[in-house]
Amino acid sequence: MAAQGQSQIIPVAIARDLVLGDLRRALGAGWRDFAKCPGYGLFFGSIFVASGIFLYLALFRWNEAEWLIPAAAGFPLLAPFVAVGLYEVSRRREAGLPVTWGAVLGAVRGRGDDQLLMMGGFVFVGFTFWMILAHGIFAIFMAESGVGSESLALFTTWSGILMLLVGTVIGALVALVFYAVTVISLPMLVDRDVDFLTAIIVSLASIRANGFVLVAWAAVIAILLFVAMLPFFLGLLVVLPVLGHATWHLYRRVIAEPAA
Repeated sequence: MAAQGQSQIIPVAIARDLVLGDLRRALGAGWRDFAKCPGYGLFFGSIFVASGIFLYLALFRWNEAEWLIPAAAGFPLLAPFVAVGLYEVSRRREAGLPVTWGAVLGAVRGRGDDQLLMMGGFVFVGFTFWMILAHGIFAIFMAESGVGSESLALFTTWSGILMLLVGTVIGALVALVFYAVTVISLPMLVDRDVDFLTAIIVSLASIRANGFVLVAWAAVIAILLFVAMLPFFLGLLVVLPVLGHATWHLYRRVIAEPAA
């Protein structure tokens, strides 16, 4: 029988008593992990930063600057997958195991059963879906604005402002769905020998059991990532690893029982 404050779901017991203070404690633990092993955080953060800078420069070079906003909005969808190596750093520190590059990079490859690879494909499809959806929204409002697609002046028109509002609402809903799918499932795939569908079910059940706190965590992630992207993505060098480590500790709070 599950302990008080927990609901049972195969194959784990999910805590349903999270409070906002758990988010502060997770961030504190995430910062300590980053401070103890900064090289790993900077390495994975730099991958995300370099990808963001490349995307930024490429869009301007191709005269597609109008895609910068939807691309930046959808970019965080890929952050949880980049953070897989950070989950392994936190897992090993928590278990008292040596933290080595071989072990951390090995975790990124998964357990040899392609579950992480399939989850990564799922996340990539989500990012692609968002870009297609953004393209449709952009095409509708661009036709109404009468401004060429190569011009950023679109965003100064009423049609452009309305497009941003509509796109923000739809983008937030898409991001929330993929957050619910990945927030617990990705660290769980690092921690346990489960298939990615089971991990997704556990992640959704965790959201259902602790909706307010985990949605608040989604808001914290969105705000911090947005602020970190403003100085040419460079803030992500610190913010991304801290959030990655913190998400691991929040996962361990939700899935309290240790992995076999």
